[in-house]
Amino acid sequence: MRETREILQSAKAASPVLASASTEGKNQALEAMANWLVWEQEAILQANREDVDQARAALGEVMIDRLLLTPERIRDMAAGIRDAAALPDPVGQVLRRVVRPNGLVVEKTAVPLGVIGIIYESRPNVTSDAAALALKAGSAVVLRGGKEAFRSNAAIVRALRLGLTDAGFPADLIGFIEDTSRDSARDMMEAAGFIDLLIPRGGAGLIRSCVEHAKVPCIQTGTGICHLYVDASANLDMALNIVENAKTSRPSVCNAAEVLLVHQEIADRFLPELRRRLVEDRAAKRLPAVELRLDPSAAAIIPGTAASDRDFDTEFLDYILAVRVVDSVEEAVRHIALHSTGHSEAIVTEDPAAAETFTRQVDSAAVYVNASTRFTDGGEFGLGCEMGISTQKLHARGPMGLEELTSYKYIVRGTGQIR
Repeated sequence: MRETREILQSAKAASPVLASASTEGKNQALEAMANWLVWEQEAILQANREDVDQARAALGEVMIDRLLLTPERIRDMAAGIRDAAALPDPVGQVLRRVVRPNGLVVEKTAVPLGVIGIIYESRPNVTSDAAALALKAGSAVVLRGGKEAFRSNAAIVRALRLGLTDAGFPADLIGFIEDTSRDSARDMMEAAGFIDLLIPRGGAGLIRSCVEHAKVPCIQTGTGICHLYVDASANLDMALNIVENAKTSRPSVCNAAEVLLVHQEIADRFLPELRRRLVEDRAAKRLPAVELRLDPSAAAIIPGTAASDRDFDTEFLDYILAVRVVDSVEEAVRHIALHSTGHSEAIVTEDPAAAETFTRQVDSAAVYVNASTRFTDGGEFGLGCEMGISTQKLHARGPMGLEELTSYKYIVRGTGQIR
Protein backbone atom coordinates (compact mmCIF):
# COMPACT_ATOMS: atom_id res chain seq x y z
CA MET A 1 0.00 0.00 0.00
CA ARG A 2 1.44 3.36 -1.06
CA GLU A 3 1.84 5.99 1.64
CA THR A 4 -0.51 8.97 1.51
CA ARG A 5 2.38 11.44 1.26
CA GLU A 6 3.85 9.55 -1.72
CA ILE A 7 0.50 9.68 -3.55
CA LEU A 8 0.19 13.42 -2.88
CA GLN A 9 3.72 14.04 -4.11
CA SER A 10 3.05 12.10 -7.31
CA ALA A 11 -0.14 14.06 -8.00
CA LYS A 12 1.67 17.35 -7.39
CA ALA A 13 4.48 16.35 -9.73
CA ALA A 14 2.02 15.35 -12.47
CA SER A 15 -0.24 18.40 -12.21
CA PRO A 16 1.78 20.78 -14.45
CA VAL A 17 1.22 18.42 -17.40
CA LEU A 18 -2.52 18.89 -17.09
CA ALA A 19 -2.33 22.62 -16.39
CA SER A 20 -0.72 23.17 -19.78
CA ALA A 21 -2.89 20.67 -21.67
CA SER A 22 -5.19 21.84 -24.46
CA THR A 23 -8.95 21.64 -24.21
CA GLU A 24 -8.91 19.01 -26.95
CA GLY A 25 -6.37 16.92 -25.07
CA LYS A 26 -8.36 17.05 -21.85
CA ASN A 27 -11.56 16.12 -23.67
CA GLN A 28 -9.86 13.15 -25.31
CA ALA A 29 -8.69 11.97 -21.91
CA LEU A 30 -12.22 12.30 -20.49
CA GLU A 31 -13.69 10.34 -23.41
CA ALA A 32 -11.13 7.58 -22.85
CA MET A 33 -11.95 7.53 -19.14
CA ALA A 34 -15.68 7.17 -19.91
CA ASN A 35 -14.95 4.33 -22.33
CA TRP A 36 -12.77 2.44 -19.89
CA LEU A 37 -15.39 2.84 -17.17
CA VAL A 38 -17.88 0.98 -19.38
CA TRP A 39 -15.33 -1.56 -20.58
CA GLU A 40 -14.40 -2.39 -16.97
CA GLN A 41 -18.04 -2.61 -15.90
CA GLU A 42 -17.98 -6.26 -14.84
CA ALA A 43 -14.92 -5.81 -12.63
CA ILE A 44 -16.46 -2.71 -11.06
CA LEU A 45 -19.79 -4.47 -10.41
CA GLN A 46 -18.04 -7.47 -8.87
CA ALA A 47 -16.07 -5.19 -6.55
CA ASN A 48 -19.29 -3.38 -5.67
CA ARG A 49 -21.10 -6.63 -4.88
CA GLU A 50 -18.36 -7.47 -2.40
CA ASP A 51 -18.67 -4.03 -0.78
CA VAL A 52 -22.46 -4.29 -0.56
CA ASP A 53 -22.35 -7.82 0.89
CA GLN A 54 -19.96 -6.67 3.60
CA ALA A 55 -21.91 -3.48 4.32
CA ARG A 56 -25.32 -5.14 4.81
CA ALA A 57 -24.45 -6.08 8.37
CA ALA A 58 -23.88 -2.45 9.31
CA LEU A 59 -25.99 -0.28 6.96
CA GLY A 60 -29.73 0.06 6.39
CA GLU A 61 -31.34 -0.27 2.98
CA VAL A 62 -31.41 3.48 2.34
CA MET A 63 -27.65 3.74 2.86
CA ILE A 64 -27.07 0.55 0.87
CA ASP A 65 -28.76 2.32 -2.04
CA ARG A 66 -26.10 5.05 -1.86
CA LEU A 67 -23.41 2.38 -2.12
CA LEU A 68 -25.02 0.19 -4.78
CA LEU A 69 -23.85 0.27 -8.40
CA THR A 70 -25.81 -1.13 -11.35
CA PRO A 71 -25.06 -1.22 -15.09
CA GLU A 72 -27.39 1.76 -15.48
CA ARG A 73 -25.59 3.74 -12.79
CA ILE A 74 -22.22 3.01 -14.39
CA ARG A 75 -23.58 4.20 -17.74
CA ASP A 76 -24.78 7.34 -15.97
CA MET A 77 -21.29 7.82 -14.50
CA ALA A 78 -19.76 7.52 -17.97
CA ALA A 79 -22.35 9.96 -19.32
CA GLY A 80 -21.39 12.39 -16.54
CA ILE A 81 -17.76 12.26 -17.65
CA ARG A 82 -18.78 12.95 -21.25
CA ASP A 83 -21.00 15.81 -20.04
CA ALA A 84 -17.94 17.34 -18.38
CA ALA A 85 -16.02 17.03 -21.64
CA ALA A 86 -18.80 18.85 -23.48
CA LEU A 87 -18.73 21.84 -21.11
CA PRO A 88 -16.77 24.99 -21.97
CA ASP A 89 -13.20 24.91 -20.67
CA PRO A 90 -12.87 27.47 -17.87
CA VAL A 91 -9.07 27.52 -17.93
CA GLY A 92 -7.64 30.56 -19.69
CA GLN A 93 -10.93 32.46 -19.73
CA VAL A 94 -10.41 36.20 -19.25
CA LEU A 95 -12.78 37.10 -16.45
CA ARG A 96 -12.11 40.84 -16.61
CA ARG A 97 -9.92 43.04 -18.83
CA VAL A 98 -8.87 46.58 -17.94
CA VAL A 99 -6.68 48.93 -19.96
CA ARG A 100 -5.00 51.45 -17.65
CA PRO A 101 -4.25 55.08 -18.59
CA ASN A 102 -0.56 54.19 -18.91
CA GLY A 103 -1.36 51.50 -21.49
CA LEU A 104 -0.98 48.43 -19.22
CA VAL A 105 -3.48 45.70 -20.09
CA VAL A 106 -4.61 43.88 -16.93
CA GLU A 107 -6.41 40.56 -17.48
CA LYS A 108 -7.96 38.57 -14.65
CA THR A 109 -7.53 35.05 -16.02
CA ALA A 110 -8.93 31.71 -14.81
CA VAL A 111 -6.24 29.15 -13.92
CA PRO A 112 -6.23 25.62 -12.45
CA LEU A 113 -6.06 25.20 -8.69
CA GLY A 114 -3.31 22.55 -8.99
CA VAL A 115 -4.21 19.55 -6.82
CA ILE A 116 -7.71 19.02 -5.44
CA GLY A 117 -8.24 16.56 -2.59
CA ILE A 118 -11.60 14.89 -1.97
CA ILE A 119 -12.58 13.01 1.20
CA TYR A 120 -15.96 11.35 0.75
CA GLU A 121 -18.20 8.60 2.06
CA SER A 122 -20.38 5.81 0.66
CA ARG A 123 -21.18 6.96 -2.88
CA PRO A 124 -18.77 5.46 -5.46
CA ASN A 125 -20.16 7.62 -8.28
CA VAL A 126 -18.38 10.54 -6.59
CA THR A 127 -15.11 8.91 -7.68
CA SER A 128 -15.76 9.44 -11.38
CA ASP A 129 -17.61 12.75 -10.99
CA ALA A 130 -14.79 14.31 -8.97
CA ALA A 131 -12.05 13.02 -11.27
CA ALA A 132 -13.83 14.27 -14.40
CA LEU A 133 -14.52 17.76 -13.09
CA ALA A 134 -11.07 18.23 -11.59
CA LEU A 135 -9.33 17.13 -14.79
CA LYS A 136 -11.50 19.32 -17.05
CA ALA A 137 -10.68 22.23 -14.73
CA GLY A 138 -6.98 21.48 -15.20
CA SER A 139 -6.18 20.03 -11.77
CA ALA A 140 -4.93 16.70 -10.52
CA VAL A 141 -7.19 15.00 -8.00
CA VAL A 142 -6.48 12.85 -4.96
CA LEU A 143 -9.43 10.70 -3.85
CA ARG A 144 -9.97 9.25 -0.41
CA GLY A 145 -13.25 7.33 -0.10
CA GLY A 146 -14.76 5.49 2.83
CA LYS A 147 -13.93 1.91 3.77
CA GLU A 148 -17.47 0.73 2.94
CA ALA A 149 -16.87 1.51 -0.78
CA PHE A 150 -13.16 0.74 -0.95
CA ARG A 151 -13.29 -2.09 -3.51
CA SER A 152 -15.73 -0.20 -5.72
CA ASN A 153 -13.66 2.98 -5.64
CA ALA A 154 -10.44 1.12 -6.34
CA ALA A 155 -11.97 -0.60 -9.39
CA ILE A 156 -13.35 2.70 -10.71
CA VAL A 157 -9.99 4.44 -10.27
CA ARG A 158 -8.22 1.62 -12.12
CA ALA A 159 -10.53 2.13 -15.08
CA LEU A 160 -10.13 5.92 -15.02
CA ARG A 161 -6.34 5.68 -14.84
CA LEU A 162 -6.34 3.29 -17.81
CA GLY A 163 -8.24 5.94 -19.73
CA LEU A 164 -5.71 8.60 -18.78
CA THR A 165 -2.74 6.58 -19.92
CA ASP A 166 -4.61 5.55 -23.07
CA ALA A 167 -4.90 9.27 -23.89
CA GLY A 168 -1.22 9.93 -23.16
CA PHE A 169 -1.55 11.51 -19.70
CA PRO A 170 0.17 10.44 -16.47
CA ALA A 171 -1.94 8.05 -14.39
CA ASP A 172 -0.87 9.92 -11.25
CA LEU A 173 -3.20 12.79 -12.19
CA ILE A 174 -5.77 10.65 -10.35
CA GLY A 175 -4.44 9.65 -6.96
CA PHE A 176 -6.23 7.09 -4.80
CA ILE A 177 -5.62 6.82 -1.07
CA GLU A 178 -5.73 3.15 -0.11
CA ASP A 179 -5.51 3.83 3.63
CA THR A 180 -9.10 4.33 4.86
CA SER A 181 -8.13 5.06 8.46
CA ARG A 182 -8.52 8.47 10.06
CA ASP A 183 -4.75 8.89 9.75
CA SER A 184 -4.94 9.28 5.98
CA ALA A 185 -7.78 11.80 6.26
CA ARG A 186 -5.72 13.80 8.74
CA ASP A 187 -2.69 13.58 6.44
CA MET A 188 -4.74 15.16 3.64
CA MET A 189 -6.05 17.88 5.93
CA GLU A 190 -2.48 18.76 6.88
CA ALA A 191 -0.92 18.43 3.40
CA ALA A 192 0.12 22.05 2.99
CA GLY A 193 2.16 22.44 -0.18
CA PHE A 194 0.61 19.37 -1.80
CA ILE A 195 -3.16 20.00 -1.78
CA ASP A 196 -4.45 23.34 -3.03
CA LEU A 197 -8.10 22.74 -2.13
CA LEU A 198 -9.67 20.08 0.09
CA ILE A 199 -13.34 19.18 -0.34
CA PRO A 200 -14.97 16.92 2.28
CA ARG A 201 -18.19 15.24 1.15
CA GLY A 202 -19.93 13.42 3.96
CA GLY A 203 -21.65 13.76 7.30
CA ALA A 204 -21.41 16.46 9.92
CA GLY A 205 -18.54 14.68 11.71
CA LEU A 206 -16.32 14.70 8.63
CA ILE A 207 -17.09 18.34 7.88
CA ARG A 208 -16.40 19.33 11.50
CA SER A 209 -13.10 17.43 11.52
CA CYS A 210 -11.94 19.25 8.37
CA VAL A 211 -12.90 22.64 9.76
CA GLU A 212 -11.06 21.94 13.00
CA HIS A 213 -7.91 20.30 11.63
CA ALA A 214 -7.32 21.39 8.03
CA LYS A 215 -4.12 23.31 7.30
CA VAL A 216 -5.06 23.57 3.62
CA PRO A 217 -7.96 25.58 2.12
CA CYS A 218 -11.15 23.63 2.77
CA ILE A 219 -14.70 23.94 1.45
CA GLN A 220 -17.61 22.79 3.61
CA THR A 221 -20.09 20.69 1.66
CA GLY A 222 -22.92 18.30 1.88
CA THR A 223 -24.75 18.31 5.21
CA GLY A 224 -28.35 19.10 4.31
CA ILE A 225 -31.07 19.82 6.83
CA CYS A 226 -33.36 21.02 4.06
CA HIS A 227 -36.70 22.67 4.82
CA LEU A 228 -40.04 22.86 3.01
CA TYR A 229 -42.52 25.54 4.08
CA VAL A 230 -46.15 25.22 2.96
CA ASP A 231 -47.66 28.69 3.11
CA ALA A 232 -51.28 29.62 3.86
CA SER A 233 -51.86 30.41 0.19
CA ALA A 234 -50.27 27.23 -1.18
CA ASN A 235 -51.85 25.04 -3.82
CA LEU A 236 -52.21 21.97 -1.62
CA ASP A 237 -52.03 19.40 -4.42
CA MET A 238 -48.79 21.01 -5.61
CA ALA A 239 -47.50 21.04 -2.04
CA LEU A 240 -48.22 17.32 -1.57
CA ASN A 241 -46.38 16.47 -4.79
CA ILE A 242 -43.39 18.58 -3.82
CA VAL A 243 -43.18 17.19 -0.28
CA GLU A 244 -43.44 13.60 -1.48
CA ASN A 245 -40.74 14.12 -4.10
CA ALA A 246 -38.41 16.01 -1.78
CA LYS A 247 -38.69 13.39 0.97
CA THR A 248 -39.10 10.05 -0.78
CA SER A 249 -37.54 10.16 -4.27
CA ARG A 250 -34.10 9.49 -2.74
CA PRO A 251 -34.01 10.13 1.01
CA SER A 252 -30.33 9.25 1.39
CA VAL A 253 -29.02 12.33 -0.46
CA CYS A 254 -28.20 15.75 0.93
CA ASN A 255 -30.89 17.63 -1.02
CA ALA A 256 -33.75 15.54 0.39
CA ALA A 257 -36.15 17.39 2.69
CA GLU A 258 -35.79 16.68 6.40
CA VAL A 259 -38.15 19.29 7.93
CA LEU A 260 -41.65 20.38 6.94
CA LEU A 261 -43.14 23.66 8.18
CA VAL A 262 -46.88 24.17 7.67
CA HIS A 263 -48.86 27.39 8.12
CA GLN A 264 -51.48 27.04 10.86
CA GLU A 265 -54.30 28.31 8.63
CA ILE A 266 -54.09 25.25 6.37
CA ALA A 267 -52.70 22.66 8.81
CA ASP A 268 -56.12 21.10 9.55
CA ARG A 269 -56.64 20.45 5.82
CA PHE A 270 -53.10 19.73 4.70
CA LEU A 271 -51.68 17.45 7.40
CA PRO A 272 -54.33 14.67 7.07
CA GLU A 273 -53.71 14.64 3.31
CA LEU A 274 -49.97 14.58 3.93
CA ARG A 275 -50.29 11.58 6.23
CA ARG A 276 -52.48 9.77 3.71
CA ARG A 277 -49.95 10.41 0.91
CA LEU A 278 -46.73 9.63 2.79
CA VAL A 279 -47.91 6.92 5.18
CA GLU A 280 -51.12 5.16 4.16
CA ASP A 281 -50.81 5.32 0.36
CA ARG A 282 -47.16 4.29 0.40
CA ALA A 283 -47.85 1.38 2.75
CA ALA A 284 -50.68 0.24 0.46
CA LYS A 285 -48.22 0.26 -2.46
CA ARG A 286 -45.67 -1.69 -0.37
CA LEU A 287 -43.34 1.28 -0.39
CA PRO A 288 -41.52 2.49 2.73
CA ALA A 289 -43.86 4.69 4.73
CA VAL A 290 -42.51 7.99 6.06
CA GLU A 291 -42.29 8.33 9.83
CA LEU A 292 -43.75 11.73 10.74
CA ARG A 293 -42.18 13.29 13.82
CA LEU A 294 -44.67 15.90 14.96
CA ASP A 295 -44.49 19.00 17.13
CA PRO A 296 -47.44 19.37 19.60
CA SER A 297 -49.55 21.44 17.19
CA ALA A 298 -49.16 18.90 14.38
CA ALA A 299 -49.70 15.99 16.78
CA ALA A 300 -53.07 17.50 17.76
CA ILE A 301 -54.18 17.07 14.12
CA ILE A 302 -52.73 13.73 12.96
CA PRO A 303 -51.17 10.68 14.62
CA GLY A 304 -47.42 10.21 14.47
CA THR A 305 -44.27 10.18 16.58
CA ALA A 306 -43.73 13.01 19.05
CA ALA A 307 -40.81 15.12 17.83
CA SER A 308 -37.92 15.89 20.12
CA ASP A 309 -35.93 19.11 19.86
CA ARG A 310 -33.12 17.14 18.20
CA ASP A 311 -35.38 16.08 15.35
CA PHE A 312 -35.33 19.61 13.94
CA ASP A 313 -31.52 19.54 13.87
CA THR A 314 -31.05 16.10 12.34
CA GLU A 315 -30.15 15.06 8.81
CA PHE A 316 -32.10 11.79 8.84
CA LEU A 317 -31.11 10.50 5.38
CA ASP A 318 -34.05 8.14 5.80
CA TYR A 319 -37.85 7.94 5.50
CA ILE A 320 -38.32 10.33 8.42
CA LEU A 321 -39.77 13.86 8.30
CA ALA A 322 -39.93 16.34 11.19
CA VAL A 323 -43.11 18.44 11.03
CA ARG A 324 -43.89 21.75 12.75
CA VAL A 325 -46.85 24.13 12.50
CA VAL A 326 -45.96 27.85 12.26
CA ASP A 327 -48.09 30.97 12.32
CA SER A 328 -46.48 32.97 9.48
CA VAL A 329 -43.82 33.04 6.79
CA GLU A 330 -41.73 35.12 9.19
CA GLU A 331 -41.84 32.37 11.81
CA ALA A 332 -40.86 29.84 9.13
CA VAL A 333 -37.88 32.02 8.20
CA ARG A 334 -36.86 32.32 11.87
CA HIS A 335 -37.05 28.54 12.33
CA ILE A 336 -34.91 27.97 9.24
CA ALA A 337 -32.34 30.52 10.42
CA LEU A 338 -31.97 28.61 13.70
CA HIS A 339 -31.89 25.06 12.32
CA SER A 340 -30.75 25.07 8.67
CA THR A 341 -27.33 23.96 7.50
CA GLY A 342 -27.50 26.47 4.65
CA HIS A 343 -28.10 23.90 1.90
CA SER A 344 -31.58 24.14 0.28
CA GLU A 345 -34.96 25.46 1.41
CA ALA A 346 -38.30 25.77 -0.40
CA ILE A 347 -41.58 27.63 -0.05
CA VAL A 348 -44.85 26.51 -1.63
CA THR A 349 -47.07 29.56 -2.04
CA GLU A 350 -49.35 31.46 -4.39
CA ASP A 351 -48.58 34.74 -2.59
CA PRO A 352 -45.83 36.80 -4.33
CA ALA A 353 -45.21 38.78 -1.14
CA ALA A 354 -44.61 35.61 0.87
CA ALA A 355 -42.29 34.29 -1.84
CA GLU A 356 -40.36 37.59 -1.82
CA THR A 357 -39.99 37.52 1.96
CA PHE A 358 -38.79 33.92 1.89
CA THR A 359 -36.27 34.30 -0.94
CA ARG A 360 -34.82 37.52 0.46
CA GLN A 361 -34.52 36.44 4.08
CA VAL A 362 -33.60 32.73 3.88
CA ASP A 363 -29.80 32.57 3.79
CA SER A 364 -29.07 29.24 2.09
CA ALA A 365 -27.17 28.21 -1.02
CA ALA A 366 -30.38 27.36 -2.93
CA VAL A 367 -33.82 28.82 -2.23
CA TYR A 368 -36.85 27.51 -4.15
CA VAL A 369 -40.34 28.80 -4.85
CA ASN A 370 -42.85 26.07 -5.74
CA ALA A 371 -40.27 23.39 -6.56
CA SER A 372 -38.60 20.44 -4.84
CA THR A 373 -35.26 20.80 -3.08
CA ARG A 374 -34.14 17.69 -4.98
CA PHE A 375 -33.04 19.92 -7.88
CA THR A 376 -29.97 21.19 -5.98
CA ASP A 377 -27.53 19.31 -8.16
CA GLY A 378 -24.87 20.30 -10.66
CA GLY A 379 -26.52 18.45 -13.53
CA GLU A 380 -29.95 19.92 -12.80
CA PHE A 381 -28.43 23.42 -12.65
CA GLY A 382 -26.74 22.95 -16.03
CA LEU A 383 -23.23 22.68 -14.58
CA GLY A 384 -22.58 19.06 -15.56
CA CYS A 385 -21.70 16.64 -12.77
CA GLU A 386 -20.76 18.41 -9.56
CA MET A 387 -17.91 18.26 -7.08
CA GLY A 388 -20.27 18.82 -4.17
CA ILE A 389 -22.73 21.31 -2.71
CA SER A 390 -20.94 24.10 -0.87
CA THR A 391 -22.85 25.40 2.14
CA GLN A 392 -20.41 28.20 2.89
CA LYS A 393 -20.15 31.66 1.31
CA LEU A 394 -16.51 32.21 0.37
CA HIS A 395 -15.11 31.09 -3.00
CA ALA A 396 -18.01 28.75 -3.87
CA ARG A 397 -21.64 28.36 -2.86
CA GLY A 398 -24.16 25.74 -3.97
CA PRO A 399 -23.36 23.10 -6.61
CA MET A 400 -19.67 23.28 -7.47
CA GLY A 401 -19.01 23.02 -11.19
CA LEU A 402 -15.99 23.83 -13.33
CA GLU A 403 -15.87 27.57 -12.62
CA GLU A 404 -15.78 26.92 -8.87
CA LEU A 405 -12.82 24.55 -9.37
CA THR A 406 -10.53 27.23 -10.79
CA SER A 407 -8.70 30.15 -9.28
CA TYR A 408 -7.42 33.18 -11.16
CA LYS A 409 -4.33 35.24 -11.61
CA TYR A 410 -3.67 38.63 -13.14
CA ILE A 411 -1.75 38.65 -16.39
CA VAL A 412 -0.44 42.15 -17.10
CA ARG A 413 0.86 43.10 -20.54
CA GLY A 414 2.90 46.20 -21.11
CA THR A 415 5.14 48.00 -23.58
CA GLY A 416 7.94 49.03 -21.26
CA GLN A 417 6.00 50.89 -18.56
CA ILE A 418 7.79 51.63 -15.27
CA ARG A 419 6.42 53.07 -12.06
